[in-house]
Amino acid sequence: MSENCTHDCSSCGEDCPSRQQPESFLAPMNKMSKVKKVIGVVSGKGGVGKSLVTSMLAVTMQRRNLKTAILDADVTGPSIPKCFGMHEKAQGCEDGLFPVNTKTGIEVMSINLLLEDETSPVVWRGPVIAGVIKQFWSDVIWNEVDCMFVDLPPGTGDAPLTVFQSIPLDGIIIVTSPQELVSMIVSKAVEMAQMMNVPVLGLIENYSYVQCPNCGERFKVFGESHIDEVAAKYNLKVLGQLPLDPQIASLCDRGVIELFEGDWLEAAADAVEAAHKEA
Repeated sequence: MSENCTHDCSSCGEDCPSRQQPESFLAPMNKMSKVKKVIGVVSGKGGVGKSLVTSMLAVTMQRRNLKTAILDADVTGPSIPKCFGMHEKAQGCEDGLFPVNTKTGIEVMSINLLLEDETSPVVWRGPVIAGVIKQFWSDVIWNEVDCMFVDLPPGTGDAPLTVFQSIPLDGIIIVTSPQELVSMIVSKAVEMAQMMNVPVLGLIENYSYVQCPNCGERFKVFGESHIDEVAAKYNLKVLGQLPLDPQIASLCDRGVIELFEGDWLEAAADAVEAAHKEA
């Protein structure tokens, strides 16, 4: 080692014994798994419908004849099984855990598929939650998946950071809502993705409007949207705007989100499929 060493091996041409390689925090995928593309679904805060968007995106991609899966990394607030009406418990063998299939064949792994009582709260500290997220990638046997969606915990804290560092994300989609405050929080999510060197495929706005069933007029109950401003600031695409629709809420409550009708997420599906073809 040179006496003038700065310990920054990335800018050093010396080939010394103490030369350090960047450490990878990626968790290994189960040896029996095969996953082609992994897309994270992110929100800067809770309550914007991230899990709903994840579910509808997975359904949309499955309808395009791509084998789809959902890794529910929101360990303390798992919503995915509820959307699909899943109550079956995940099973396993000595090689790992098997995901549970929805009615249309989407593979899902969520903490609620492992708890004895799905209503029990998950009161765990950060390191335990991080370990579970890694296990969902390393211990679960994902079967010939074309596109996996990872439903990330909200925010930019320890659990989302675990996903960014431990799972090889090919891109993320950020979910927001019209309020100006949320737009500011979206900026934090975008900048976190840039810090972690993960591409942002685009933005999806939920609760954009309520449409009158009689005349078709749209009412912006949460105020004017700021999504175009945020997208322009970061040179991103707006991939969809979902209405505040009681029918969608009813489908989630009844666990039959796979029956939804609407083309709100077709542009988002196009972006995911394009990313899939690049794999």
